[in-house]
Amino acid sequence: MTAPLERPRYAYLGPAGTFTEDALLRLVSRDQATLLPQNDVISAIEAVREGTADYAVVAIENSVEGGVTAVLDALAEGSPLVISRELLVPVSFTLGALPGTTLESVRRIAAHPHAWAQCRQWIRRHLGTVSHVAVNSNTSAAALMARVAAGEAPTALMEFDAALVPPAAVAHYSLNTLASGVADNPSAVTRFVLVARAGQVPEPTGADKTTLVVALPDERAGALLELLEQFSTRGINLTRIESRPSGDALGRYLFSIDAEAHIAEPRMAEALIGLHRFSPRLRYLGSYPKADFVPTRLREGTAAEDYRAAQTWLAAVQDGQAV
Repeated sequence: MTAPLERPRYAYLGPAGTFTEDALLRLVSRDQATLLPQNDVISAIEAVREGTADYAVVAIENSVEGGVTAVLDALAEGSPLVISRELLVPVSFTLGALPGTTLESVRRIAAHPHAWAQCRQWIRRHLGTVSHVAVNSNTSAAALMARVAAGEAPTALMEFDAALVPPAAVAHYSLNTLASGVADNPSAVTRFVLVARAGQVPEPTGADKTTLVVALPDERAGALLELLEQFSTRGINLTRIESRPSGDALGRYLFSIDAEAHIAEPRMAEALIGLHRFSPRLRYLGSYPKADFVPTRLREGTAAEDYRAAQTWLAAVQDGQAV
């Protein structure tokens, strides 16, 4: 009898009920995978590097707060990993609390820093001045409240009166809803990515992104412009560019970049060759389908057939033909 195949292991920011778990379950069902909740995003990424997980699902960008710096930095360092998928998850929060807590009595709110940043205007309008108690995930505070309610943890561990949690976490942890739809921007979305160890690159779809980390060769006027020209001259649109400290000296930065192209496209391959010659530190973090699957509009002269025609012409000239 053939032994059953082991289910793939997915590390993600836990505990149960987080937006990350929501994103993960949009990729794979519970009966198809082993879910490995982690205390923080760094642990999820390191689980893949260490081989205790096959994949990690992590938030990399939010439409309100921008890049998730802990994830950007973790992917820029350490043994190379790649992004193989991305997906977008709408984000709004519920203000949850233990039974007996009223909205008027709330003075301290537990929230992940990104959740707090997405809700602080709403909180100011409806609650005035309250204190923010930072937590590692959007459901860790909910899990603690459930333990307190069940008598499994002392009330003294709760340094907050209520918590900003994903809507699904309210029922999961038997919390009372003090307010729902808490968000400064009702259209906010978080971008999640599926991270894996380096392997075969997925085939291009015509609607792809490539993620890179690039360092400037030196600190001089025009160096960043030269970096950007590697993309602009080849008609490659950048959907995200963020600077992160290099860590080796004050004032030196790495650039985390998302480009609308696939490494298999000649224009992207040519840009990467140019960047490799230009940059002392270049990390390729994968080419993968865009979440919206909208085909990339190519600038005239940058399609694969244009590059093939140019190569054919050059070969003819080098062969001594008058063309």
